[in-house]
Formats: sequence, C-alpha cells, structure tokens
Amino acid sequence: MVWVPVQKSKTDSVALLHRSNRNLGNMFIEWFTDWDLTLDQMKGLVVASLQALRECDVTAVTTFACILALFVWYCYHVGSEQPRSYAPVNVMMQSADVNGLQNGYMYCQSADCVRCTHNEGRNQKLYHNLQEYAKHYSWSGMGRIHKGIREQSRYLNNRPSIQKPEVFFLPDLPTAPYFSRDAQKHDVELLERNYQVILTEFEVIFKAFSNCSLPQGWKVNNTPRGDWFTFYLVNQGICVPSNCRRCPRTYRLLGSLRTFISNNVFGNACFSVMSPETLITEHYGPTNVRIRCHLGPSEEGPRVVFMIDLWHPNVAATERQALDFIFSPGR
Repeated sequence: MVWVPVQKSKTDSVALLHRSNRNLGNMFIEWFTDWDLTLDQMKGLVVASLQALRECDVTAVTTFACILALFVWYCYHVGSEQPRSYAPVNVMMQSADVNGLQNGYMYCQSADCVRCTHNEGRNQKLYHNLQEYAKHYSWSGMGRIHKGIREQSRYLNNRPSIQKPEVFFLPDLPTAPYFSRDAQKHDVELLERNYQVILTEFEVIFKAFSNCSLPQGWKVNNTPRGDWFTFYLVNQGICVPSNCRRCPRTYRLLGSLRTFISNNVFGNACFSVMSPETLITEHYGPTNVRIRCHLGPSEEGPRVVFMIDLWHPNVAATERQALDFIFSPGR
C-alpha cells in the first residue's frame, strides 16, 4: 500500500478526526502497519490533531496521542535503517544501463576493491570487514577466517604446491586436483538434468558469431595461441543484466543451486568457448574457498563449457556467511 498526499483544508482535516472510534481505530492500524508515510504527510496529521485538540474533543485527544507515538516511532525507524552497500541482483536485472558494463562484461571501477588493492592495504580492509561482521553477528566459527586474514601475507608468499590463490587463502582446507561429483551431488545432478535447457540457450547466443567476430555480451581473453571467449551471467558476484535476459532459464537455474557462490566477488557463472589447439597459460584462482564446476560434452570442435563457482565442501555454513559479508561486491 502506498500513501498518496491529497490537499485538504483545515476543516477537512478536523472532520477526518471526528469519525467514529471504529474508523479511527482502523485508520491507526493502517498507519501503524505502513511505513511509507512521508514527513510532510505526518506533519499534516499532527497539525490537524492540534486543531482538534484546541476544541477539547476527547476522541481527537486520544487520536493525537496515538499519532504522536506513531510519529516518534517513524522517526526512529527511518533513522535506524542501515543503507545497503549494493543493489540486489533482481534490481540490477531491471536496468539495462548499468555503470561499468562494457560489451556485457563487468569491470571493476572502485579504487577500494578488495581484489585490486595491494596486499598490505587489502589485509587491513579484510580485517576491518571481519570485525564489522563479528560486531553485527558473532565471532563464533570465525577461527579459520581470523587466522587466514591475520597471516595472509605468509600464506600468499609461501603457498602450497596445489593451492595458490592470489587474494585470499583459508587455512586447513583439503587440497585435491579435482573433487568427486558426490561432493556437490545435488547441484551436479541439477545441472545435468537441465543440460538441454542450458545448451539450447547457449546455441542462440553462439549463433551471433556468424554475423560478427565478437558479438555483444561476449568477452575475448588473451591467450598465447588460439581463441578463448566467455559469456558471463554472473561476474565477481554481480549479474550481467543484458546477458541474463538472453539466457533467462539458465540464470534462474543458478538460483536453485545450493552451493553456488552468488553473493561475493569470488562467484562466477559463464559460458566458455575455446577453439581447437588453444593454449592457456598457467593461472590460479583468487581463493581456495571455491571449486569450479565444468558442465560440457566431450566432442570435436570448439570446447564449450558452462562454468559455475561452487563453495568448497569443507567451508562451513557460518564461514560462508561471513565470507559473503567480507567479500560482498562493492565493499
């Protein structure tokens, strides 16, 4: 329900307060359950109440007391609301003109970005984010994250042979070249059951290559040899609206995955296409808290894979919540 301001005379306002007790009660309940009233509207109600108060109307006095209490509560409610640090994904989906989108790819434009800050400044920022999280929630279950942030420089400079993240290393996570499908059984089976849906939407966006070398929404990656193209639905925790609209069923499928990293900068979902004999230089991801799932057929021609970042199965639920907070996009 949205309140629309209507111009009323003082006489009309006073008459409004002289309704029956039943109507006044209903009005008060409506006002109390709807916090979209503006300050100007509240001011009008208070002025009308004061006018009725001068006439010594008992019902008006009672109503005035209720409205005054409502006004105080409203001011407290507005003043205590916490501003949101970034727009929800569904809001971004409604806007085709999003700052930072170039050819469907989300580029970092913030000097304070966690992924772009030098190690010393980054560690200080991470510890500040952890303290802020613990202040709002709890330090319980934060032992590994606290240890990881406190000793991040040592971990990143003396990394194990398999895990070599560039941004954040969480201690004591098991290492493995690959994980069994049973580690994320629900999500793997869900992706496989929807393989045809994903393939159908991919074929539509891939046909655009027949008309131009780099269609809208695709990104070209630098490689020593061959061609490697990516089409992001979610990039660093933020959806690419124009791309998601072109693959709506695949995008909705991401919301059904239980372990998809959707709320922090380590989460990605994209189509990857590599031409035969393409060479990719050795590289590592930004963190060891995720595992990358590849869905694709083994066939000749371009190598097509739908890549999704899932939580490492040994990252606890409390740790996932904290990492979402610490590494939320734009923080």
